[in-house]
Amino acid sequence: MSYAATVAEAPTGIRERVTKKLYIRIVLYCFVLFIINYLDRVNVGFAALQMNEELGLTPKIFGFGAGIFFLGYMAFEVPSNLILHKVGPRIWIARIMVTWGIISCAMAFTAGPTSFYILRFLLGVAEAGFAPGILLYLTYWFPAKERGRAVAGFMTATVLSSVIGAPLSGWLISGTHDWLGFSGWQWMFLLEGLPAIILGVVTFFYLIDRPEDDRRWLSTEERGWLIAELRKEQATVSSHGMEDFRAIFKDARVWLLTLVYMCNGIAIYGVVLWLPQIVKSIGGLSNVQTGLVSAIPFVFAAIGLIVIARSSDRTGERKLHTAFSGLLGGLFLAASAFAPSPIIGLVLLCCSAFVLWATLGVFWTLPTQFLTGAAAAGGLAAINGFAQLGGFFGPSLVGWVREGTGSFTYALLALAVFPVIGCFICLSLKARRDS
Repeated sequence: MSYAATVAEAPTGIRERVTKKLYIRIVLYCFVLFIINYLDRVNVGFAALQMNEELGLTPKIFGFGAGIFFLGYMAFEVPSNLILHKVGPRIWIARIMVTWGIISCAMAFTAGPTSFYILRFLLGVAEAGFAPGILLYLTYWFPAKERGRAVAGFMTATVLSSVIGAPLSGWLISGTHDWLGFSGWQWMFLLEGLPAIILGVVTFFYLIDRPEDDRRWLSTEERGWLIAELRKEQATVSSHGMEDFRAIFKDARVWLLTLVYMCNGIAIYGVVLWLPQIVKSIGGLSNVQTGLVSAIPFVFAAIGLIVIARSSDRTGERKLHTAFSGLLGGLFLAASAFAPSPIIGLVLLCCSAFVLWATLGVFWTLPTQFLTGAAAAGGLAAINGFAQLGGFFGPSLVGWVREGTGSFTYALLALAVFPVIGCFICLSLKARRDS
């Protein structure tokens, strides 16, 4: 039976059945991997509660070191994704995970500013390609109509890692302090880095590269329908989009999308990597309490990711959902900077998180409207990679403003400007609805 015939004769409900299976077997598994990935990326914010004083790291040094991760990440993002496209997700994602797990554990032996900079840079190099690699992997399995929810489900890990990781990290740095002569922040790096190594090995045996290779996840009928659906979509994208990797650098849409993601990233990473210290500055909170309070905005971020992605999938509209989520996120963040009390400030941060983090899910449906094949592999990596300048600039900006003014107020206000700029850049894009 031909793939075209499979689509024509597809029984009622096969789309829902296949999507449900893939969501369980792929999205939920990748969600767990991304929780570990994101936790190992941002747990340095909690380490700072002890590490900065022990090693003599100033706000500027910490902000630069926290951000330098993204320079290493950016430098190796595109090559990593192109290798993944050639050798397959199973091998390459497993390799990425084992490597970053080893370096994350090595962060426990940071001895001063120089080793802090080097290890954070190497961690960025090791993690490069993981997030865009998974995003590319999802395009191998999910038709466009279901892709927004799949991406949002994966991206929800960025916030739930903080919901889980904030209390966990706060407890680890307090509860393990002075075990066997190591500080709590050192144990935190060791214990939170090990799962990446273990699951990296599991990933090698668990993942299946493409539907054509599947003999475990879908029935023959389901696999035939999915392959036909994806090929039909690929032909549509190819007719009005691009497949050549080199062409992405000449397409203005790629660079505009990079700027949008960068602007949102400046605010997101500026908040994430400094939030424990922002909460701690309120006064009177232990490290464990700081972890619990720091988790609250990310609960709202997780809800926002799912709610807004569902709305986008239901309507097929992508651009306005991305643009106005960023706009509202920036406005709420600016309002939180001048909140008359810590409680109101926390409420406004929760409102900002609800809409600002929602951009992470809907945004990635935009480039796949015109990129496919090698262009999708390189384009997703290029957008994500170059946009990591936002991850470098955001924490560094907060450190610079914080040290210059002695307050987080103006730092939050400075961060809030960028999602607003990103909104107007996004509105300038030409985008279609996904049917």
